[in-house]
Amino acid sequence: MSEPNLVWFRQDLRLEDNPALKAAANAGSVLPIYILDDENSGPWKMGAASRWWLHHSLHALNKSLKGKLWVMTGDPKQLIPRLVSEHGVKAVYWNRCYEPWRRQRDTEIKQALEADGTQVFSSKGSLLWEPWENLKSDGTPYRVFTPFYRSGISRTMDLSPLVGAPGEPKLLGCAQSDKKIDELGLLPSIPWYSAFGEHFTPGEAGAQTKLQSFLNQGITNYKAGRDFPAMENVSRLSPHLHFGEISPHRIWQESEVSAARHSKEEEGEHFQRELAWREFSYSLIYHFPELTDRNMNQRFDHFPWEHKEEFLKSWQNGLTGYPLVDAGMRELWQTGYMHNRVRMVVGSFLVKNLLQHWQEGMRWFWDCLLDADLANNTCSWQWVAGCGADAAPYFRVFNPVTQSAKFSTEPYIRRYVPELAKLSDKYIHQPNLAPQAVLDAAEVRLGENYPYPIVDLKESREQALAAYKSIQQ
Repeated sequence: MSEPNLVWFRQDLRLEDNPALKAAANAGSVLPIYILDDENSGPWKMGAASRWWLHHSLHALNKSLKGKLWVMTGDPKQLIPRLVSEHGVKAVYWNRCYEPWRRQRDTEIKQALEADGTQVFSSKGSLLWEPWENLKSDGTPYRVFTPFYRSGISRTMDLSPLVGAPGEPKLLGCAQSDKKIDELGLLPSIPWYSAFGEHFTPGEAGAQTKLQSFLNQGITNYKAGRDFPAMENVSRLSPHLHFGEISPHRIWQESEVSAARHSKEEEGEHFQRELAWREFSYSLIYHFPELTDRNMNQRFDHFPWEHKEEFLKSWQNGLTGYPLVDAGMRELWQTGYMHNRVRMVVGSFLVKNLLQHWQEGMRWFWDCLLDADLANNTCSWQWVAGCGADAAPYFRVFNPVTQSAKFSTEPYIRRYVPELAKLSDKYIHQPNLAPQAVLDAAEVRLGENYPYPIVDLKESREQALAAYKSIQQ
C-alpha cells in the first residue's frame, strides 16, 4: 500500500468513536502504532498497576486490528519521523493529550514533521470540552467547579455525533513478532497484580460491558448509592476512560439515554457531574501545568508537614488501626482500585491526621491505581489537602470512624480486613473500643494480628488545625 496514514494510538485504545482513526481510514490505508514513551515522561513514567492494564489493553487493541498494531518503546520524537520515512507516510493522525509533558512532546513532533512536509492532524478524542474553549467570559480558566460545569453543560448541545468504528480499514502489514507486546516487559516482576483480572477486563469490549452493567444496574440509585463502598452503584469506568477504551462522549450520551429510559434523570445528571469533574481536572492541569509540583494555594508552601516514614508505611500497608482506612488501602493493593468515598477518607487521614505531604499520597496512588491519571490524581490530592482549586476546606477532616458507620462499610471492611471479620457491627469501625471479651470472641488481638490506632483522631485533628492556623498567620 502506497502512502499510508500513520495513526498514533496513545490514550485512545479503541476503534469506536475514535476520530483520529476514522479520519485516517477515510483518507486511505492505515499504519497503526503504539509507542511506550518512558523517555519524555520524567517523574510521570507509568506506574506498575497502569502497566498491567496497558499490557492487556494493547493485546485487545492488537486483536481488533487483526494483529497489525505496531508496538515500540523509546522516544516518539525519533521513532515517528523514522516510521514516516521508512513507510512513505502521507499524514500523521492522533487524538490530543493534555498532560504538560505530552503537550510539549507533541508540539515538537508536529513542528518537526510539518517542517519536513508531512501533514499532521489532531482530534478531540479524550475530553468533552477542550480546555481552551470552556472558559470564563473574560477568557480566563475556571477555578471553581460549579460555574465550569454550568458552562460545559451549555456546550453539550454542540457535541459532535459519535464516530463509528472505521469498518474494515486498510491496514499496513506488521512485520513484528507475535510476542511484540509481551516483549515490552510491562508486567511487574512481582505478581502482586494476580487478582486484578477478577475485577476488570481491560480493552474496548471490557469497557462497553462495564458501561452497560452500570447503566442496567447502578445508575438508578447512583446519587445515594455511590457513597456506599459495599454497594454496586459506581461505574468503575475510570481505568477504561484513562486508557481511552471508551470515550467520555459515548458515556455521556448513553448515560443520558439510559437515565431517561428509567425516569432517573436526576441520577443521570449526578453521574454526568462526576464526568465533568474529570474535565475540570484536565482544564486545571492544562492551564496550571505546575500543579503536579506546586500547591495551587501558595500559602501551603509554608505548611509544616511532618515526614514520618513509619506513618507513611502504616498507611500504605493498611495497618493504621482504623478499619475503613485499612480496608481502602488493601482494596487498592489487591484490586488496583479504590472506591471514591474511601479515597477521600484515606487521603484526608494521610494529610490531616498523619500530617504527611499530599505528594506522598499522590505518588503511591500513581504506582498502585489502574486508573492513575495525572490530572485527576494531582487535582484530587490537592482538593483533599485543601490547597487545590475549589478544594475542601482544610478544617474539613474526614473522620474514618464516623464515615465508616455512616456509609455502612461493615461488609467492605470484612472483605478487605478479614482479621476483623468476626467483630460485630458495633465495634468493627473502631476495634480498640471493644471490650476484651468481645475481642477474644472475635479472635482479634490488638497489637498482634491487628494494630492499635497509630494516632488519636481528636488530638491529630487539633494538631492539623493548629498547623493550618500557622500558615494563615
